[in-house]
Amino acid sequence: MFRDLHNKALAIGLQQHQLSKLKFVIGIKKSRWAKVKRRLLLVALLVIAFMATLWIICLLEWPLTKRQMAETVWRLRGWGTKESQAERCLVRASSKVQNLARPPIDCGFCEGVSAVLEVANVSQVDFSENFAYSGQPVVVSDGCSSWSAVDVFSFEFFRDLYGTRGHGGRASCQFFPYKTEFRELSEVFEMDENRVLQKEGYPPWYIGWSNCDTAVSASLRRHYGRPYFLPAGSESSKTDWIFMGSPGYGAHMHVDSVGLPSWQAQIKGQKTWVLQPPPECYFTCVGRMEVTVKPGGIIVLDTNKWY
Repeated sequence: MFRDLHNKALAIGLQQHQLSKLKFVIGIKKSRWAKVKRRLLLVALLVIAFMATLWIICLLEWPLTKRQMAETVWRLRGWGTKESQAERCLVRASSKVQNLARPPIDCGFCEGVSAVLEVANVSQVDFSENFAYSGQPVVVSDGCSSWSAVDVFSFEFFRDLYGTRGHGGRASCQFFPYKTEFRELSEVFEMDENRVLQKEGYPPWYIGWSNCDTAVSASLRRHYGRPYFLPAGSESSKTDWIFMGSPGYGAHMHVDSVGLPSWQAQIKGQKTWVLQPPPECYFTCVGRMEVTVKPGGIIVLDTNKWY
């Protein structure tokens, strides 16, 4: 009905801006806006009531305990008992939320740094004085070239190693699927051989995980050791981190909050690193750096600060 009146008014020569000033048109607009506001208020009240109910249930642990609530959510996600027992968080904060919550960083660490340096045959003294605590990312091109891991480590090696332990990779402390569909490490080792080899028509993949199996750790460390250039007093982690994937696929831009600077060895293939300073340092430091690490090389940088 209103549409017919509108068309007839335009037909007799009234302009759109004239129609908008009519009392009944203004009344209709106010009525519609009032309905929208009522609906928004209702939705807001329902959300508040839902969150308040969850808070009371968590506080009193009645009629469900926190564990029962978590298991219910995990079942809705399609996770089994083993996955839920290994998961430490019910809801994970996204990297964007974590970035918003972090304190600003002193930009002195990247001021004057314009490129990732590449060195070889560097002594512990030289590395300690020039790189270890400077904030300067560096690639030691011969950092792991003498390790047997360069010849031994492969997808098949890790698949067989975890398979002999009877858990198929479920003993990973943390598992990062990145942009893949995998939910745990055991699913990666069940991957089709053609996808592993990245045959035409098969989707790319890139994943990472940390190891919690002491026997697996002992096996891994038979093939690699402490990088020769690290100062004698520098700390070492007891946790092994492994990353692997197909060409042209990798992780999103992120920081690794691990407390101290870290190193990553390139065992097979090559990996291009793209580094950026935090947003608050865009006007102080170079905006972007790239470096490709080849087999036998080790990159050292402070991943707590560099993206």
